[in-house]
Amino acid sequence: MLKSLSIKNYALIDEVELEFGPGLNIITGETGAGKSIIVDALSLILGERSTVEEVRSGTEKSIVEGLFTISGNKKVQRLLDSSEIEFGDEIIVRREVNQKGQSRAFVNDTPIPISQLKSLGDLLVDLHGQHEHQSLLRPETHIDLLDDFGGLDTLKDNFRVSYNELARMLKELAEIISRRDALKEKSELYSFQIKEIDLVNPQPGEIGELESELRILENSEKLYEATTKLYEILYDSESSIHDQLVVVRNQLEDLADIDEAFGKQKEECESAKAIVDEITRFVQSYSSRLNFDPQQLEEIRERLGVLVMLRKKYGGSLEAVLEYREKIGKEYSLAENFDDEIHRLEGNVEKARSGLSDIAERLSSKRREVAERITRSIVNVLAEIGIERARFEINIGNRQYGAADAGLKPLVRLGNDFFETTGDGFDFVEFYVSTNVGEEPRPLARVASGGEISRIMLALKTILAKSDRLPLLVFDEIDTGISGRVAAKVGRSLKNLSGFHQIIAITHLPQIAGNADYHFRVEKIVKGKRAVTRASRLSEDERVLEVAKLLSGEDVTQASISGAKELIGLK
Repeated sequence: MLKSLSIKNYALIDEVELEFGPGLNIITGETGAGKSIIVDALSLILGERSTVEEVRSGTEKSIVEGLFTISGNKKVQRLLDSSEIEFGDEIIVRREVNQKGQSRAFVNDTPIPISQLKSLGDLLVDLHGQHEHQSLLRPETHIDLLDDFGGLDTLKDNFRVSYNELARMLKELAEIISRRDALKEKSELYSFQIKEIDLVNPQPGEIGELESELRILENSEKLYEATTKLYEILYDSESSIHDQLVVVRNQLEDLADIDEAFGKQKEECESAKAIVDEITRFVQSYSSRLNFDPQQLEEIRERLGVLVMLRKKYGGSLEAVLEYREKIGKEYSLAENFDDEIHRLEGNVEKARSGLSDIAERLSSKRREVAERITRSIVNVLAEIGIERARFEINIGNRQYGAADAGLKPLVRLGNDFFETTGDGFDFVEFYVSTNVGEEPRPLARVASGGEISRIMLALKTILAKSDRLPLLVFDEIDTGISGRVAAKVGRSLKNLSGFHQIIAITHLPQIAGNADYHFRVEKIVKGKRAVTRASRLSEDERVLEVAKLLSGEDVTQASISGAKELIGLK
């Protein structure tokens, strides 16, 4: 719902603040006063095109700001989430246009692209009349309106799940088929590489282990000399460390017999001797195992050479070589078994397509039933609001594919025929209407008269009101070319529709204005030698006077006052 609209320096408006309410909001005023300027300003914050002419002469920029309540609107929430804009019960939408015609848009003071502003506007307001913001004139919306009215959401959701799954399967199948020839060309290379890697049979960490072993073998003579000398120092010389520690220990024993304070030092010496003995045994054992084997040395060097070659050729490490081997092994296996894999996937695709087609056929049948109900109802409503003998049709069509052209598309198949399919089914829905006797129905988007369009929209919205989710409807020129009798019916239709949506309607007719829940008057005044458009919400007494003027002109009579009260519902 639009709670308030603030307009500054826009066309003839210097500053206007309007607070709208739920239900039916009526705007009246003399021709040329600027009623449509307010609708134009509203369309600006819905993402419509801006021009430099909109900026009031002598000012830096135009600013239009709207406060909307959006509680529970999940579509708006998803859009705001995608722009990282905080979602609450209300949002402030602002549009600024400077003297150069440059435009900026903000939602809750966060800048957003105009394209995104238009997407947001499409979720908040449906504006009908001579303006472009008309959802019902866009054929792509018709299928959703039909499904919403018929309560087909569950069936359509089931279809969409099946459609997405079939699309996923077909994508997988297409990828495998597209890879088949390339893989077959590479299969010889893969075969050679697999044999080359498997012949070497590298093991994780093997290069490090072999390099360590090579280092020992290449330095075996040095190791032998060093360990032999070390053994001599530790144990096998006249003044070996072992013998010296034995002497120290014996001295400490003698001293400990005299003073117990040396007992701990004697224990430390025993520990040192034990450590030296352990080192001596290790050195002696290591030295005895040293064996210089030229053949083993050459084998290690050859093995390292082969492993390093593999490492350089296939990834920089043995782990990368092994990962590559696993990858090409799978590719090679797939290349060798393509026919079986493709046959398996094709079977899954046909099963999924069959299930999708069953749901699509049921969905299409339901749509045709719903279309008949809507058609009858809309023709009756059109007659009530002055478009008598109108014809309204809902065209549900399909686009057929030949089997040869079907390819790997997620199409519905009925018998041997394939049909173009989207996430909504294989139906393409468009509303057609004829408002003149003898004329065949034409697409709704080609209806010429602005006022006629608005009344057709009113009829459609009246029928579809409970299922349509848009919170605000704006009707401009809805009373063009209609009589007082029809105007009363249009007024009642608007009043009934306002029970489901907030409505803003511009009118010249008292029969429509009398139904208002909130009534606004637009007038043009002269301020400082310049024309200025003013707008204000009317009190009850002001409403009576305004409706009376619509009945009798500027010369308000008691009869017109009484008539106005009767139209408004006052005693």
